[in-house]
Amino acid sequence: MTIIIKNSSEIPIYKQIKDQIQDAIMRDEMNEGDILPSIRQLAGDLRISVITTTRAYAELEQEGYIINVQGKGCFVAPKDTELIREQLLRKIEDGFNDAINTARIAKLSKEELKQLFLFTLEEIYNDK
Repeated sequence: MTIIIKNSSEIPIYKQIKDQIQDAIMRDEMNEGDILPSIRQLAGDLRISVITTTRAYAELEQEGYIINVQGKGCFVAPKDTELIREQLLRKIEDGFNDAINTARIAKLSKEELKQLFLFTLEEIYNDK
């Protein structure tokens, strides 16, 4: 697993780490029981503070993506499909909210936004 940190991003570094690990787990690039780099190792590899990696791992553990086994390290947790579904739904809702707010700025009507959504949906699903 490769984690890429963008220092110019507005997203905090701990969240960039958390999001990339979470995405790797969701895409099955990391599976139940896989070990993550130690907090110190990851901090050293990324040349960031141990506090930053600790926060990323703590949030991943709190959200049920990883398990911290004292003295052994952090491992990918078994997938709780209902929890994952809820988190994905929240992510979709956030995306919709961002799109709606952007549409308001662009002064798109509800109908124009709906047409754009349906067009985009057709494009994506017809390509698959």
